[in-house]
Amino acid sequence: LGLGKFLKHCTVNKLMHTFFLPNADVFVCVCVCVCVFQEPGSGLCTDSLCFLNTYTYVLTVAYENGVNLFDTAEIYSSGRAETTLGNIIKKKGWRRSSFVITTKIYWGGQAETERGLSRKHIIEGLRGSLSRLQMDYVDIVFANRTDINTPMEEVVRAMTFVINQGLAMYWGTSRWSAMEIMEAYSVARQFNLIPPVCEQAEYHYFQRDKVEVQLPELYHKIGVGVMTWSPLACGLITGKYCDGVPDSSRAALKGYEWLKEKVQCDDGRKQMMKIKELQTLAEKLGCTAAQLAIAWCMRSEGVSCVLIGVSSTEQLLENLGAIKVKHTHTYTNTQIHMHLH
Repeated sequence: LGLGKFLKHCTVNKLMHTFFLPNADVFVCVCVCVCVFQEPGSGLCTDSLCFLNTYTYVLTVAYENGVNLFDTAEIYSSGRAETTLGNIIKKKGWRRSSFVITTKIYWGGQAETERGLSRKHIIEGLRGSLSRLQMDYVDIVFANRTDINTPMEEVVRAMTFVINQGLAMYWGTSRWSAMEIMEAYSVARQFNLIPPVCEQAEYHYFQRDKVEVQLPELYHKIGVGVMTWSPLACGLITGKYCDGVPDSSRAALKGYEWLKEKVQCDDGRKQMMKIKELQTLAEKLGCTAAQLAIAWCMRSEGVSCVLIGVSSTEQLLENLGAIKVKHTHTYTNTQIHMHLH
């Protein structure tokens, strides 16, 4: 799920004109589900009827509650996340004009020619994604990291090509530095090509430097927006790890040892103490810790939307409640910053 606000000057706002609030300074919208369809504990997509029904129900509830953007990637479950998303949307018969689809290109397959940001893989990778999604185009295609083996001009030309061919409406970046984004913008302007419109970046209480320090200049200079992800820091901010690692949690699964170590290290224990304090603040505001964290992310300048992964309708509806959290007062923000520091 993603919730967001759009600065009027950002190019990416063109996707969200229907959510313009008259006499307001920002666009307010309800956006995205991050579609990583996985069988718990396996790290792999499952095609079982049980899980498919769950996915369908979650997406249906999201769509009917105003969620209008779904984000995925060619690497998610080796492409099967895109296939599942495409099948659900086709089954539901939703108008293509009523929602936004974004996907990410970089890790496509095992062969050298099936990954990276070469012109070949950008074009072939996006066509593969469209085939799995059963769609003619995506709204935004993201370069899912930088590629040191591919010149920036080649990347920008390839993205311009897929847009001109009608395979995508816009292109963006994911995990790029401000300097790399600016380089892409400069190349686009130099050769009359299409620049990126937004960056996908990690952003939460404990990961703030990039969004708050490095990127703000780009918001004003070139109009690049930001889709942020992991507002709950892989679930840490929900408070479920404050008293240890539950057996049913992600950190207890095989392949997530790194998350368990992150929770149990010295820095992790310090973060748990801060999270307990923020839970108390959330209770005073009449919301959950997750809702406060998501609402806090949305208040940041330049943040276009907040991407959130959910595995149940209960999580979805709780996260949607972040829209109603009224914590934008200076006093409340000051309290949050005091707890974090």
